[in-house]
Amino acid sequence: MEFKRVVVTGLGALTPLGNSVPEFWDNLEKGVSGGSMIPYFDTTKFKTKIGCVLHNFDVTRYIEKKEVRKLDPYSQYALIAGDEAVKDSKLLESQFDPTRVGVIWATGVGGIDSYAKAMMEFCAGDGTPRFSPFLIPLIIPDLAAGHLSIKWGFRGPNYTVVAACASSTNSLIDALTYLRLGKAEVVLTGGSEFPFCIPAVGGFSSMKALSERNDSPETASRPYDKDRDGFVMGEGSGALVFEELEHAKARGAKIYCEVAGGGMSGDAYHISAPHPEGIGVIQVMNESLRDAGLKAEDIDYINTHGTSTPLGDVAELKAISKVFGEHAHKLSISSTKSMTGHMLGAAGAGEAIACIGAMQRGFIPPTINHFTDDPEIDPKLDLTFNQAKKKEVKVAMSNTFGFGGHNSTIIFKKYEG
Repeated sequence: MEFKRVVVTGLGALTPLGNSVPEFWDNLEKGVSGGSMIPYFDTTKFKTKIGCVLHNFDVTRYIEKKEVRKLDPYSQYALIAGDEAVKDSKLLESQFDPTRVGVIWATGVGGIDSYAKAMMEFCAGDGTPRFSPFLIPLIIPDLAAGHLSIKWGFRGPNYTVVAACASSTNSLIDALTYLRLGKAEVVLTGGSEFPFCIPAVGGFSSMKALSERNDSPETASRPYDKDRDGFVMGEGSGALVFEELEHAKARGAKIYCEVAGGGMSGDAYHISAPHPEGIGVIQVMNESLRDAGLKAEDIDYINTHGTSTPLGDVAELKAISKVFGEHAHKLSISSTKSMTGHMLGAAGAGEAIACIGAMQRGFIPPTINHFTDDPEIDPKLDLTFNQAKKKEVKVAMSNTFGFGGHNSTIIFKKYEG
C-alpha cells in the first residue's frame, strides 16, 4: 500500500531554555545553559545537587490553582506544551472529525514525584492509610495522554509510550505510523517529564550516571568533552501536531516540515550500557534512512543522543562514522542536551523541536561546554562546539536511546509540496 505523507503543523515547548517554542529556539541559537541548583528538595546530603530546571515558571499562569493539585507535574507540563501546540496548529479553528484526532504521548517515569511524596508521608505517619483520592490518576503514566484528549475531545487513538529515554521519539514514530496508515488524520504527540524527586535523583546518582560538578551547574553537561562525568537531569515537555498532508492542505494549515521516516531497534545487550560495537545504534539509523527513502549523504544535521556520559557519547559517534562513512565529516552534529540537560522521556520530543528550529531558522544548535578534546573522538567530526553556526538544513536526524537498550531515530525534512 502507498503510505500517506505526514507533516508537522503545530509545536509546543516547555523546557529549561524557555517556556515557549520561540524562546526555546532563541536560547538554543544563543547557546544558553539551563543548568542550576535543584530547587525542589534539600540536596545537602546528595552527591548530585544540580539539574536543568524550568526558569521563570509559574504553573498557575497556565492551569487553575484548584486543578494543579490533581495533576502530577509531568501531566501539568504535557497540558501546557500541548496547549501551545494545538493553538499553534489552529486545528480548533477549522472543521475536523474528533474521532480522527489522536493523542500518543510519552514519559519515562510518569508520576514518580507524586508517588514518592505519598509514600514518604505514609512512612512518616502512624501507619494509617490516608492517601489522596487523586493518587492513582496522579501517578500512572498514561494519564497525561488522557488529560490531553479530554481537554479538546480528541477521540482517536490514545495511549502512552514508555521506553525510558527513547520514549518520546517512539511516540512520534507511532504517530507517524498511524497517520501513514490512515488510522488517524491528526495526532498530538510528544512527551513530558518531571524527574526531580528524591528517588529519581538518588537512584540515578547511585548508578554513577549523573554529573557531580555541583560547583558549576551551567557547565556540568559536557557532551564529547574529555572531562565529562555524567548527564545532567532535565525537566519539561515537547508537543508536536502531526497531520496527514492532504488534511493539513485542505484546512490551509501552516506546515513546518515533513516527517520523513523513523526507526526503532533494541541492543539486546545490557540494561544501562550501550553495546560496545554500537550494533543497535547502527541498525536504527540505517532503518530510519531506509524508512525515509533517503541516503546517508542526504542528512545535513544530526541531533545526537549525546548525554555527556563517558561510554555513550563515544559509542554513538563511532556508530555515526560507520553509517555515514566520509559524509560523517561533512554533516553537522550537536548535542542540545549540553543546554537542556537530559529531559529523559521528554528528550526526543524536545530535540525534534530543536531539529525543526534548525530547519526553520537555518542554524545548527551548538554543543556548549566544550573545554578539552577527547582523544577517543574523531577530530574531523563537526560537533558544533560552543557556538551555533548558520547553515541551511534541509534534512535533520534525531537520535534517542534508553536504558534497556531501546533505540529510536526520527528524520524530518523540509516540506516541498
